[in-house]
Amino acid sequence: MTEKPDNDNINNQITPLSKQEVALYIVPTPIGNLEDITLRALEILRNVDVIACEDTRVTSKLLLVYGFRASMMVYNDFSTEKDRNKIFRALDEGKSVALVSDAGTPLISDPGYKLVHEAHKAGYKVISLPGASSVIVALALSGLPTNRFLFEGFLPVKFKARQDALKKLALLDATCIFFESARRLLKTLEAMLEVLGDREAVVMRELTKRYEERRAGTLSELVKHYSTAPDPRGEIVIVTAPNPNDGKVELTEDVLESKLKEYLKDLTIKEASTKLAEETGLKKSDLYNLALTLKGKK
Repeated sequence: MTEKPDNDNINNQITPLSKQEVALYIVPTPIGNLEDITLRALEILRNVDVIACEDTRVTSKLLLVYGFRASMMVYNDFSTEKDRNKIFRALDEGKSVALVSDAGTPLISDPGYKLVHEAHKAGYKVISLPGASSVIVALALSGLPTNRFLFEGFLPVKFKARQDALKKLALLDATCIFFESARRLLKTLEAMLEVLGDREAVVMRELTKRYEERRAGTLSELVKHYSTAPDPRGEIVIVTAPNPNDGKVELTEDVLESKLKEYLKDLTIKEASTKLAEETGLKKSDLYNLALTLKGKK
């Protein structure tokens, strides 16, 4: 359990404001360790008129640690246009509003996109604060390439949808970051091994918390480990390495068909087959014939 910070010391470092600037503030909160919050975030949360949060019970605990209370309203995945209009009315009345999630940076696999999108369209001022994000923590801790990365979030639960999502990533020359539940971890690793091939990957659990764990290896090694290990607990992030051979890899016909179908939405048969040939090192003529088949012209 995180040791409670010295509230007096923290409060002495924050200059109280009689009135926070009227705006919608996007405020990151800790992902585990409660000390991972910025002084600016504390200042905003202490001085705004309203905090819009996923769960008032979770946010109340954070505020209590730092010795202050706030007026709160719920804004989560189930919120509607009516809830957004309630926030906009508060802004119209000259009130400042902070948007927080249960953990980490709002909008990153959390509710908030529609609210921020509509706020910009309506001309309200929106201010985003930097702060904790399990995506960036996992990427930095993984030891995998960081120059290019993709955050995929949670993969679909159903088998075919999950396979299709992974097929679109198979050729990507980028590190990929996924969220996953503990009970689905093994199935997801098995699916990754089948579609992505036996590339390097890292499984991280309970980031920034006392029992933080990092396990690295190839996907086959990770599948073997979690097939026999006790069921993991807590929140999990999986990071997979980029395509191991700069895109020049032999892939299953299912993966190739998936990529061709994707390219054929916007490209001609010739353009699509040329692009995929450059990515995979396969013969353009073979891919052209496959594209013809997919288009029903052969």
